[in-house]
Amino acid sequence: MIRPAYLKKGDKIAIVSPARSITFEEVHPAIRFFQRHDLEVVLGSYVFSRQHQFAGSDEQRCRDFQHMLDDEKIRAIVCSRGGYGTVRIIDKLDFTRFRENPKWIVGFSDATVLHAHIFRQFGIETLHAAMPVNMQGENKGETMQTMMNALFGKRITYSYPKPGLAREGRSEGVLVGGNLSILFSLMGSVSEPDMAGKILFLEDVDEYLYHVDRMMMNLKRAGKLDNLKGLIVGGMTGMKDNAIPFGKTAGEIVADAVKDYTFPVCFDFPAGHQDTNLALILGRKVSFSVDKEVELSFY
Repeated sequence: MIRPAYLKKGDKIAIVSPARSITFEEVHPAIRFFQRHDLEVVLGSYVFSRQHQFAGSDEQRCRDFQHMLDDEKIRAIVCSRGGYGTVRIIDKLDFTRFRENPKWIVGFSDATVLHAHIFRQFGIETLHAAMPVNMQGENKGETMQTMMNALFGKRITYSYPKPGLAREGRSEGVLVGGNLSILFSLMGSVSEPDMAGKILFLEDVDEYLYHVDRMMMNLKRAGKLDNLKGLIVGGMTGMKDNAIPFGKTAGEIVADAVKDYTFPVCFDFPAGHQDTNLALILGRKVSFSVDKEVELSFY
């Protein structure tokens, strides 16, 4: 795997909007946060544009992202928010200069398109972490500190008490994944990540329980779960049900889908669409163990 250079004080980072629209008021706290960490923030020309739900047209969003990919002085690109739209521009982007000069791509949710594509096509590490739309509120200290730790190259180790449904075990492997719905939508495309021999992280938000089951069945039938080294399930937030209940929680659906395998599995990992969204370096080798505690350490 290829690791982008860690940040140092005075570096330039970009904020762009490859998906849904956002306002200056929503981004301003993030700008101040990065400035307090002695980083120079560069805003995309169309970061606050709007075309219906999107942050401007596909061409505008693509132009902004392309500019930041090509600018060698930009050391990280932070997606302002998720929503939907990155998949509409991913095939229009030219990653030639990015491959020559890798930089950190930061975000989660819809940014899973970028994480998956970059891992599959170029083997470059990316950062699954909070975005400006999420950098507000009183309980963001740990979330934001883990982002800075990852970007500045500090050692990252997480641990928390073993939750219910977990399956004990220990393994090592490269961490991949992100938003379950996005990964499901990328199946069969050039952006579909290779999961064989990997430790898979999944999270999601606002999905119907039967749809979670449908997506997990797809991963299972496609053989994507057969050779995993481990499964880490983050926030399954705001799940929906029908008038006639599905009969299982999101965690139970996932646990049922992987019951025939032997790799370690944990649930309720503090990452995803929730107040605590710990930074995860995708494409990085990790050690993962589930015993009395869940432990995840990045090499």
